[in-house]
Amino acid sequence: MSTDCTKTNCPVVAALDVIGGKYKALILWHLVGGVLRFGELRKLIPQATQKMLTQQLRELEEDQLIIRTVYPVVPPKVEYRLSDFGKSMKPILDAMYNWGTEYLKSSGIDANCFMTEHHTNTKEDPPCRP
Repeated sequence: MSTDCTKTNCPVVAALDVIGGKYKALILWHLVGGVLRFGELRKLIPQATQKMLTQQLRELEEDQLIIRTVYPVVPPKVEYRLSDFGKSMKPILDAMYNWGTEYLKSSGIDANCFMTEHHTNTKEDPPCRP
């Protein structure tokens, strides 16, 4: 039986549509550790421009993977966290990390990434930094 994955009802295409943005997986990875503000995400993903990071966050919010909370203070305070649906991505992100590590290893390249584990974002236990 042949499967046609060119239609919009293909599960792989659907998954890639949701997390396939340039920085979406990185954003989700960092939010596994807890709530982060926009500025913290910018520091964690320095290669993303402000415009691109904003766009990726909006798309993740539209797809209901993250929750954006705006506090009515001056200056504005905006926090991002994973929704319950977004938390379901953790095993997929872990699998991507593990697969990528093995891929690099098979190519003779040592993984030297700052994304070795997820941290809880607290004052005592800061998030991973590049």
